[in-house]
Amino acid sequence: MASSNYQLVIIGGGPAGLAAGLYAARARLNVILLEKGIPGGQVLVTDWIDNYPGFPEGIAGFELIERMTEQVKRFGLEIQNVEVLHLDLSKPVKTILLEGGDTITCQALIIATGARPNQLGVPGETDLTGKGISYCATCDAPFFRDQEITVVGGGDTAIQEAIYLTKFARLVTVIHRRDALRATRVIQEKAFANDRIKFLWNSEVTRIFGKGGVEGVEVRDTQGKLSIIPVQGVFIFIGIKPNNSFVPKEEIETDHWGFIVTDSEMQTKTIGVMAAGDIRSKKIRQVVTAVGEGAIATLSAEEYLNRL
Repeated sequence: MASSNYQLVIIGGGPAGLAAGLYAARARLNVILLEKGIPGGQVLVTDWIDNYPGFPEGIAGFELIERMTEQVKRFGLEIQNVEVLHLDLSKPVKTILLEGGDTITCQALIIATGARPNQLGVPGETDLTGKGISYCATCDAPFFRDQEITVVGGGDTAIQEAIYLTKFARLVTVIHRRDALRATRVIQEKAFANDRIKFLWNSEVTRIFGKGGVEGVEVRDTQGKLSIIPVQGVFIFIGIKPNNSFVPKEEIETDHWGFIVTDSEMQTKTIGVMAAGDIRSKKIRQVVTAVGEGAIATLSAEEYLNRL
């Protein structure tokens, strides 16, 4: 590490963190980006991205992150591969405890550690993620035009996304482990009225299979009976978790699920602390919105630093 004292520290190397780093490096701030793995976040497990502006033919998730990383390095952004264990935000100068016991300090902080979708944990899920398995209908629905797919889940998000998927898929089968949906009544009514949606009740997915892509799912009902449903896509909506293990809840406001609450300028209620991307409490989680939020977070941080 070139220093232990920075004007700005960015935690997280996904699209939001990289965009924040780009704006900070171009502004010649004394900044470092901390990422426990390789930069990219959830984009690294996204096979193909069709809805990111500037790439009319689409782009692989891995390549998009490669390009973002090359761009920030061109402006000299310092990136350190290290895990953040704890934050002390009780004073104007924030202290960040790193794995191994090292600490660094900063005047402004951007948290952009993202979130991760809950997984089923069944055979085939890991191997076929990005090859027919998706956790984002807005991202991947157009890849399933006129195909038969399944949605796993029964809450608001699952049913809203099932309705959205009918704009593309020929048939959407909702698999739910109970005999009634948890989604709000008005959303349920829309789904029940849609002739492209059918429901498989009291059932759970036990296996996802296919060679090179999803070909079907194995389902077990509450009586223990197994059946096979041939589908070309599986959309899993059973919740998401914020990557917030290091966030002191007594110092940063979070919502019921642990996502960080900010205003429209990405500022938290803790002075000098911003958040951007999927770690934020919000409805829309897309690469393009994360990038915009990362830029806004740095502009807010820069404004804060200028006031000091």
